[in-house]
Order: sequence, then structure tokens, then C-alpha cells
Amino acid sequence: MKRFIMVLFIAMPLGIFAQLNTQSPQVKTANGMVEGISVSGINIFMGIPFAAAPVGDLRWKEPQPVKNWIGIRKADQFGPRAMQGAIFGDMNFRSNGVNEDCLYLNVWTPAQSAEEKLPVLVYFYGGGFMAGDGSEPRYDGESMSRKGIVAVTVNYRLGVFGFFAHPELSKEAPYHGSGNYGLMDQWASLRWVQQNIAAFGGDPKRVTIAGESAGSLSVSAQMASPLSKNLIAGAIGESGAIINPTLAPTILSEGEAMGVKFAESMGAKSLAELRAIPADKLLEAASKPGAPRFAATVDGYFFPKFPVEIYAAGEQAHVPLLVGWNSEEMTYRMIMGNNEPTPENFARVVKTLYGDKSDEALKFYPANTPEEAIRSATALAGDRFIAYSTWKWYDLHVKTGGSPVHRYFYTRPRPAMRPEMGKAPANTGAVHSAEIEYAMGNLSTNRVYDWQPEDFKVSAIMQEYFANFIKTGNPNGLGVPVWPAANSGKTEKVMHIDVNTRAEEERYRERYLWLDQFYNPGVGSGK
Repeated sequence: MKRFIMVLFIAMPLGIFAQLNTQSPQVKTANGMVEGISVSGINIFMGIPFAAAPVGDLRWKEPQPVKNWIGIRKADQFGPRAMQGAIFGDMNFRSNGVNEDCLYLNVWTPAQSAEEKLPVLVYFYGGGFMAGDGSEPRYDGESMSRKGIVAVTVNYRLGVFGFFAHPELSKEAPYHGSGNYGLMDQWASLRWVQQNIAAFGGDPKRVTIAGESAGSLSVSAQMASPLSKNLIAGAIGESGAIINPTLAPTILSEGEAMGVKFAESMGAKSLAELRAIPADKLLEAASKPGAPRFAATVDGYFFPKFPVEIYAAGEQAHVPLLVGWNSEEMTYRMIMGNNEPTPENFARVVKTLYGDKSDEALKFYPANTPEEAIRSATALAGDRFIAYSTWKWYDLHVKTGGSPVHRYFYTRPRPAMRPEMGKAPANTGAVHSAEIEYAMGNLSTNRVYDWQPEDFKVSAIMQEYFANFIKTGNPNGLGVPVWPAANSGKTEKVMHIDVNTRAEEERYRERYLWLDQFYNPGVGSGK
């Protein structure tokens, strides 16, 4: 009898969910069989390796293929998260600790066979390229999966492990560049999806990538890179693009110089010595005050030139884009500091920032009352932080992307915290990252806030928009307000997402065109 079962196992077609005397779903990937768990009709596979462990001689190399395994690999718990410190208080991990061996992904699928060819969502986490993990509950794929989507979350290298550049690394690389390893990890995950997602019931021709903050920067990066732009069918960006001033890449020589300086601070005289330093020691050194923050590089490989230039030239992926940002991406205190938000103080700060152009700035960010000063300081802080770069990505893709673009402005503030979670000032706007649980249908995974019926209403609408877009490249569908494409007519439309979700004409285009002169002068600007 045992021999008979083994024959059935070997002859099993690729991607069939096997039972074989167990209630756990099994899928045959290109590297071997994985066994996940089933939750009320959703099959979940956690901690699947999509690239070799980037340790030892593979530290600071582009991701390498996974070695095949024999037998059944358990995929019932999240793999380790990338090396990182405890930076952001709102992050909640379910991963198996922190480890340099971190290149794992997770799959949620409603499919019961490989024949279903469902649309696929690949979600990249945020965290400033310094923290984050695919196990965070706010990114959980079960809710999206219940809408007929195969959802995937992906880990990628961070900080000094993901973006360290050095002349020796460039010399040993076939493409003569270095850095961008975290972005190449994402590229490797997209290659894995192309090769394996059909086995989970997904359609490799219908892959939408999405992310928030650094995850959104990652989406804009993957669209721009010649390595990955042909692996995706659609893109969703929530607050962020890898365009100046938001963590834009640096030229390779500058990245290498920063790497040399860091290596000297570690007392390492060679690449071999750097690779021999324990991962926790590297993380500790890179986390000290004054340590460099490693940026992406224009390495001639992942990025042949600056992403903003790629978009201006129309060389990015020509796919539908759903993109937007929130009403309070940054607090007004980032502009005002400890100064009271009076019109006089705001004007003084603007004068310091913009000099002889301060009068122009005050036309776009008026402050005639303290209340207006707070609103304008909030808007200016958000624009300088992340809203302008997201707008620039959106505007360039409208002009050169040859595909529909749908833009949103998210304004729903989170409710008060639950009493047992402590007290905090009430939110007056939608702060950075506030929309994630709404968009992914995961309000119930966050027990910090006292969610109200209105919050679930907003979540239902926003998730439906996202799900429709993942399925069709268009957020419109039954039961949600009509969302015109931004580039579909003579007037520019923006969907304001809140309890009263509605499309409105763009009001701030001139403001962003004015900011162009400071951040990306002459690159694809114009009315």
C-alpha cells in the first residue's frame, strides 16, 4: 500500500492540491513540494523560500536560485524577517524571529486546483527600507483571497544588508555595480511568481504589484527597472515613489564612497572581512546615530538611469496604475517645530525654507489664520516628505505610460484608540500608513483602534476598488462610486476616499508644478 501511494504522489500533476491522508493542502513548486494550512476554504502557505539564503559569500550579491529539496517542506509558519531593529511602534510581526536568512514569501489562495488562473496580488511591505515584514497582520492576504485573488507577501533585504554599495562589490559583480539587493530580492520574488503561481491557482499573466510607503517606492522601482517591468500586469502605489526627494537613488560612485566609509568604521580592510562580520554586529553599527543610511544606486543594471528619467522617457512598464496618498502624511510639527502655528511663524519658517520664493510658496500654502497655518504646514510637510514624489510618479505615468491611471486622496482619520490600549490625541487627518488595513480588508487584525461602522464602510469600498483593479486593471464595479481615470477626459479627476467617497477635480496641480523646480527641474514638467 505504501508503494502505491508513493507512485500516486510522483505522478501527481504540477499544482494539484493533494490530500494524501492529510487535511493540509500540498502544492508542487519548481523546487519541491510544500504543505500549508487551510482556514475556512483558504489555503495558506507560509515561509516558502524564493531565493537562496543571502549569507556568507552570498551577502551583498543578487539573489541566487533556491536549491531543490526532497520530500515535503512544511509551509505552516512565517519565515524569519530581514535584519532590522525595533524602529516603528506600529509594526506587529508573526515571523520566526530576525535573521539574515530572510528571503521567504507567503501565499494565500482560494483556488482548489491549478486550473483556476486567478488574478494575483504581490504586496511589498513598507518601513523606509529599514524595517517591515511580510508577516505583518495588516498585509495579511486572507481577506483579499476571499475576493477571488491569490495574494502574496514578500520579504526583502533591508538597510545595510539590502542597499550597501562598495567598489569591491561592483568589481566582482558581472554588471559592475552594487547596491539595490533589496530591490533585486523583489525582482527574484516576481520571477518566482511567474514560475510557480499557476501551481497555486494563480495566473502569471495577471500579476499586480502593490505596496505602501517603501513598498510603494518598491512598486515604482519595479515598474522602472528593465529587469522586472515585463513581469507585471498592473501596479498599486500607496504613498511613495522612488523619486527625489523621497529616498531617490544616488549615483553609484556616491553609494560606493559611503560604503567605503562604513567599511572603514568597521575596521574591515577587504570584502572578505566585511562578509565575515556577524550580521548582528553589522546591524548594530548601521543603526548607530550618525551611521549612513544606504540608498538605492543607479547601478547600470537594476537602474540604468534615475527612475524619474526612465518615467519621463516612457521606458517604464506600460501597465494600469492606481496611486494616491493620504491627507496627513506628515505632522505640521515637521515644518513648525516647537513654534506656535501662527500665520507669522509659518511665514517665517517658509522664508527660511524658500528664501526669495517664499511669497510664491505662501500662495500655494496660505496661512491667514492659525487654523489655516496648521493646514498649510501639514500639507507642506506631507508634500516634502512623500506626496510630491508620489504625484510626480503619477504625473509622468499619465504622460508616458500609455495606460489608465486612477488617483486617490485618502482622508479617513483613524478612530480613537481602544481604552485598554491607552490614550492618544485624536487624529484630524489620515496619517501615513493609516489606509493599509482599510485597503486590504484587515481592520479586524488591528486591535489598537476602536473601529466604528463608518470605518468598515470605508474599508469595504476601498478594498473593493483594489480588488476590482487587481482583477481587471480598473477599480470600477458594482456597489462603489464611479472612479474616472485621471487621464480620461479634459479635467483631472481624483477619488476622495472617506465615508463620503466621491470623485473631485484636481485642485493642487499648480502647487506640485511649483515644487518641481526644487526637486526635479526640467524632468517631464509642464502643464
